[in-house]
Amino acid sequence: MTHRSIQQLVPALAVTEGAGVTVHRSIGTPALKNLDPFLMLDHFGSDDPDEYIAGFPEHPHRGFITFTYMLDGHMEHRDSMGNTGDLKSGGAQWMKAASGVIHSEMPKQTQGRMRGFQLWINLPASEKMAPPAYQEFAPEAIPEVSDGPARIRVLVGEHAGVRGVVRDPNTQVQYLDVTLPAAARFEHPLAAGLTAFVYAFEGAARLAGQPLATHTLAVLGQGDTVSIEAGGSGARCILVAGKPLKEPIVQYGPFVMNTREEIEQALADYRAGTLVA
Repeated sequence: MTHRSIQQLVPALAVTEGAGVTVHRSIGTPALKNLDPFLMLDHFGSDDPDEYIAGFPEHPHRGFITFTYMLDGHMEHRDSMGNTGDLKSGGAQWMKAASGVIHSEMPKQTQGRMRGFQLWINLPASEKMAPPAYQEFAPEAIPEVSDGPARIRVLVGEHAGVRGVVRDPNTQVQYLDVTLPAAARFEHPLAAGLTAFVYAFEGAARLAGQPLATHTLAVLGQGDTVSIEAGGSGARCILVAGKPLKEPIVQYGPFVMNTREEIEQALADYRAGTLVA
């Protein structure tokens, strides 16, 4: 057994998105432009409605998948495919933007905490212009498993024989929400060659003996096991892994393709109103 050590620590960077919402970004920053197959990780969270009420009005995407996981709060999704989503605390959505989607994510609450993650996952060149698709999962649809003192919500992938609700044939994504009491340890096997990271959002932890602070992303090196140990006040983190595509990444805002020409076509399609069918 070889424990994956921390290869890089990336503190989350506050950036403004949507109609003025502050999010904390770790992947998609100058410190970590991308982490193949992952393009962006945003952690949003506030108890102040003035910091989230403006939401994320209509905006386009092409060439990748967005995966949104709500920790707390209530958000409404609408998109150009005709979907209306009702994303509540503990729920998730998997949106394959592919050839093009215009969508919005707007708060359905005026007080209380709004908190969650959005992860962008790249699509291979063969799938970038495929038809878009949308999946939404209620909180009760996401399986939870106890592994010793650890509590794990299995969103994508598998842990201890329990499979998540999403299947990703392109990058074999694994996405676990791990809660640990004080000084507890959690281990998860990972196949060689998978890109992996851990993001701590409550408490602090240690990975293979190395410290990981709150609101910090740890890019993991190679090995066959991830080992997370909580600090004295416990810890909660997401563990995410996926198979790198090893293809060119050319990104311009909400469009991620393989060449500059494809980006220019995406912009032209959006301006002409033909980004979506």
